[in-house]
Amino acid sequence: ALGAGTLAAPLVSFAQQKDKVWRIGFLVPRSRPVSFDSDDLGAFPLGLRELGYVEGKNLVIEWRFADNKYERFPGLVAELVKMNVNLIVTNGSAATSAAQKATTTIPIVMINTNDPVISGFVKRLSHPGGNITGLTNFATELSPKHLEMLQSMAPKLSRVAVLMNPDNLSHTAVLKNVQSAAKNRRVEILSMEARTAPEIEKAFSAMAREKAGAVIVPRDGLFIQQVGQIAKLAAIHRLPTIAGVREDVEAGGLMSYGQNRADSFRLAATYV
Repeated sequence: ALGAGTLAAPLVSFAQQKDKVWRIGFLVPRSRPVSFDSDDLGAFPLGLRELGYVEGKNLVIEWRFADNKYERFPGLVAELVKMNVNLIVTNGSAATSAAQKATTTIPIVMINTNDPVISGFVKRLSHPGGNITGLTNFATELSPKHLEMLQSMAPKLSRVAVLMNPDNLSHTAVLKNVQSAAKNRRVEILSMEARTAPEIEKAFSAMAREKAGAVIVPRDGLFIQQVGQIAKLAAIHRLPTIAGVREDVEAGGLMSYGQNRADSFRLAATYV
């Protein structure tokens, strides 16, 4: 756990300022959900409520959604800094990077980021330093396992596609790790890029033309939002998929392997 030793002070501070209304900014790559109650994001305010922080009473959450347009992050985080929020929560590496560039004084709690040391968000896991702490998904380290699991289901695989969002900072590392693992498995890796829903459809058509035998779908805000589309296209082109989130399987994908996203949001509340 990153920065676990910092938890005692905020609890004491809260006891001393129990009448204070805390304002938290939250940066999210994807679009606003129809309902927080039925979305993984809802686990975050629920976790805070369990710790005594209740919206409308002593807490305000300023949600900012990039609608899968990562270029919007600098403007969104600038709004939060201008509002002088007490803390900023970031979901994903791109959001964390934007917040890191925007402030060195406002505390930042990151969720679902790539390796935070390699990404330059913290100095060390044991002592993060700076103003950033939180949780990582280590998705790049899990990516070779995705290839291994696909091969266990289809031993004769010779070509595997990786669906990539070029705007996602972690996907380059994911591709590199999969390619490295593929060398020992005699599998060719095809990189297919998509930044939008129409580009996802084009990517799957290209996979079919290139005769891919399966698809790895890394964690990404756009891909999570479009799980239904991805599952449908995979079925149309008869391509087994493995993803980093279980929503892909619930939508009709073959397999998933990764952490529980709702648990991550709930646990982030303890860091806040």
